[in-house]
Amino acid sequence: MTVVSIQALQEDHFARWKNREAIAENLIPIIGKLYREQNVIVQVFSRSLVNRSVIQMLKVHRRVRMIAGELSVVDTEPFIQALAQMSDIQSCKIDLGKIAIDYKNSDKSLSVADFLRAQLHSVIGFSPANTQPTDVVLYGFGRIGRMLARLIIEQAGNGQGLRLRAIVVRKTQEGDLAKRASLLRRDSIHGSFEGTIAVDEENEAIIANGNFIKVIYASKPEEVDYTQYGINNAILIDNTGKLKDEEGLGRHLTCAGVARVILTAPAKGSIKNVVYGVNSKDILDSDKIISAASCTTNAITPMLKVLNDKFHVVSGHVETVHSFTNDQNLIDNYHKADRRGRSAVLNMVITETGAAKAVAKALPELQGKLTGNSVRVPTPNVSLAILNLTLENAITRDELNEYVRQIALHSNLQGQIEYTSSTEVVSSDFIGSRSAGIFDAQATIVNGNHACVYVWYDNEMGYSCQVQRIAEQMAGIKYVTVPAEQLTA
Repeated sequence: MTVVSIQALQEDHFARWKNREAIAENLIPIIGKLYREQNVIVQVFSRSLVNRSVIQMLKVHRRVRMIAGELSVVDTEPFIQALAQMSDIQSCKIDLGKIAIDYKNSDKSLSVADFLRAQLHSVIGFSPANTQPTDVVLYGFGRIGRMLARLIIEQAGNGQGLRLRAIVVRKTQEGDLAKRASLLRRDSIHGSFEGTIAVDEENEAIIANGNFIKVIYASKPEEVDYTQYGINNAILIDNTGKLKDEEGLGRHLTCAGVARVILTAPAKGSIKNVVYGVNSKDILDSDKIISAASCTTNAITPMLKVLNDKFHVVSGHVETVHSFTNDQNLIDNYHKADRRGRSAVLNMVITETGAAKAVAKALPELQGKLTGNSVRVPTPNVSLAILNLTLENAITRDELNEYVRQIALHSNLQGQIEYTSSTEVVSSDFIGSRSAGIFDAQATIVNGNHACVYVWYDNEMGYSCQVQRIAEQMAGIKYVTVPAEQLTA
C-alpha cells in the first residue's frame, strides 16, 4: 500500500465521520421535537435516541453492526426527516433502525416516505386514551431510589408520563437536603446526572431539570398526607426494603394521596411478584400492591422463560456472581447473616439467594426445577448469572445462540433480553445497561442436553428500568411499538 493510498483512506474515513457527525447534530432537535410535541420516541433496535448526544447516537447505530447488519445515521436520517412531516403520528415508539434495515433489504420500489407510511399504518391517527401525568412518590432514596429518580426525570419531558412529585426520607442532620441533592447529582458508578439540579431550602425541595420534587421527612408511612403537597392518586415506590408484606406495605395505602404501591424487593405472602415482560400481564386494576421481585430474578426469569419455551428445562442450578451491596460490611464487623460480616471489598463471600425459587412465582412451570446460590464479589455494580440447565433434548451451541439473538432483536422481550457476541466484554462494560439481562453468546457452553448460559446484568440500572416499566403499566402508560415484534417470547 502506497503513501498516497493510505492518505486517501485517511481522508475518506475522516470525511465520512464528519459527515455522520453533522447529520446527527441536525437530527437531535428533530428527535427532540417529535418527543416533546407528539410523544413519539425514535429508536434504533430498541434503544432510544431521545436526549442523546452526537456520539451516543453514532454509537447506537454502530452497535447494530454486531447484531443485525451495517447501519449508520446516513440510513436513518431520511426516515427521521420523513417522520417529522407526519403530524398524524402520536404517542408511540418507532424503531427507525429496523425500518431502515428493512428498506435496505427491499427492492426500493417505494420512496422513503411511502415506505415509512406503509410501515406505520397501524399507528396513523392513533390517539392515547390517557395523556395526564401520573404522580410518583419514592419512599426511600438509596441506590435504587436515586436510579429511579434519574429515570423518571429523564422521561418527564413530554409531560404525559410518570412525574416524580416527592421523596420520603428520615431527616438526619442539618444540611440533609443538600447532601441528598448531591447524591442525585453525582454518582461514583453511573456518573453525573444528565441535567441541572438545584436545592430549594425554603420549600424543602430538589429541582431537577425543572421538576419540583418535594422532600418529605417522615419516620413511618402513616405520618404523611400527600394531598397536602398536591399529590393525588400516586404510585408510591417503596425502595427501603423494610416493609415486605401486605400488612406493612398496606400502611402506605392509608395515606391520603396514595393509590398503589410497588415494592423494590421480593414480597412475602400473597403479594404478586412481577417480572416485567414475563408475568406483568397478571397485574390487575384491582391490585394495589405489587412487588418487582429482585434484580437477579428480573435478570434470569426472561432468559429462563425463552429457553424453557423452546428447549424445555428439566432442571437447573443458578449461580450468581453478584457485586457487593450496602447490606455488607466494608471491613470485618458483626452481621446477623452468615459470612456477610466479612469485608465486602476484600473477599468473595458465599451467600444464599432466593432468586431461583422466586422465578417460579413468575414462571410456575419451573416450580421445583431450580436451585440457586450466590457469591458476592468485590465489584460495586454489574453481576453475572450462570444458568446451568438440563434440557429435554440435545441441542447445539449455535442453535441456542441464534435463537436468543432473534429473541433479543425481534420479540416482545427485546427490552428485557440483550445480546452480545463480543469476545472481550467484562462486567464494567454493562454499567448503565437498561436491559434486565444481557446474554453472552461467546460464553455459552452446550454438551448434548446440558447447557451453561451466562447472563450479565446491571443490578442497579437494569433492575430500576424494570421497576419503571411496571410503574408505567400500572399508570396506564402504553406505547405502541412499530414495527411490531415478529416473535412472541
